[in-house]
Amino acid sequence: MTEINFYTAVANPLVAAARLTGKAFAQGRRVRVLTPDAETTLLLDKMLWELPPESFVPHVTLASPHAGATPVIVDHAPTHDGVADVLINLGVEPPSFFARFERLFEIVGQDDVISEAGRERWKFYKARGYNMTHTVMNRS
Repeated sequence: MTEINFYTAVANPLVAAARLTGKAFAQGRRVRVLTPDAETTLLLDKMLWELPPESFVPHVTLASPHAGATPVIVDHAPTHDGVADVLINLGVEPPSFFARFERLFEIVGQDDVISEAGRERWKFYKARGYNMTHTVMNRS
C-alpha cells in the first residue's frame, strides 16, 4: 500500500518539490512530479537545472522520447504509465494513478484555497485506509 506523506504550510512548494526530487534521485529512486499546469511544469523544470546547485537531477516531461529511460518525470498530464517509486503531487486533486507508487508526497502551500484542497485530499486518502504522516513546515 502506498505510504503517503503530507507537508503542509509550505512557503514555496516548488522549492520543496525540487529538494524532495533531488533527495529521492540521490537515493536511486524513480520520481514522477505531478504539477498543476504547464506553467508550473516549466518553472519546476528550470528549477531542477539549478537546485540543488551541487548536483544534477536528470528529468524530462512525459512527451520526451527519453521519458522511459529518465529517472525523473515532471509533467502536468494527469496520467502515468511508466515505472516510478515516488510521486510528488503539487496539484489540488488526488492523482488518479497514485496507488501505483510506493510513496506519495503531498506538498501543500500556505494559500487558503490550496490548504483546503490539501485537507480534502487528506480526507480522501484516510477514508480509503492509507497510512499517512503529516509535517507542518512553517508554524508562523
